[in-house]
Amino acid sequence: MPSLGMMTINALVSSDTVLIPVQAAYLPVKGLQQLIKTISMVKKRLNRKLTIQGILLTMVDFRTNYAKDIAFRVRHTYGSQIKIFESVIPLSVKVAEASAEGKSIYQHCLSGKVAFAYEKLTEEVLGYEE
Repeated sequence: MPSLGMMTINALVSSDTVLIPVQAAYLPVKGLQQLIKTISMVKKRLNRKLTIQGILLTMVDFRTNYAKDIAFRVRHTYGSQIKIFESVIPLSVKVAEASAEGKSIYQHCLSGKVAFAYEKLTEEVLGYEE
C-alpha cells in the first residue's frame, strides 16, 4: 500500500496536479484505489484545485502475460475516469545499477530503453499541458 501519511497529504495540499506512478504488479495496483480515494478527499476538503494528471505504468515487462494483464486492467478500470499515459517505463536492470551508483538513468545509460521512455513521458506531459 502507498504511504498515505502527513507528508503525502501535505504534498497533495500544496500541489495543483499529481502524476501517479504505479508498478505493473498486483499489490501496487491494489493500493492505487486507496491513493485515488485519498486524492479525492484532499481535493474535496483541502485543495479544490488538485487534479490527477494521469497514471503512469512503471516497471513494465511486456514479455510477460502478467504485465500485459495488469496494464489492461489499469486501463480498463481507470481509463474512463483518469488519463492513463501512453508512455510506460519498462523494467530494466539499468535502473537498479544507476541507483546503486547514485546516478540518474541519463548519466548511467543515456541510450537505454528507460531513458528513452522518460523522454517520451516528458514529451507526453508537456503536450498534455498545451
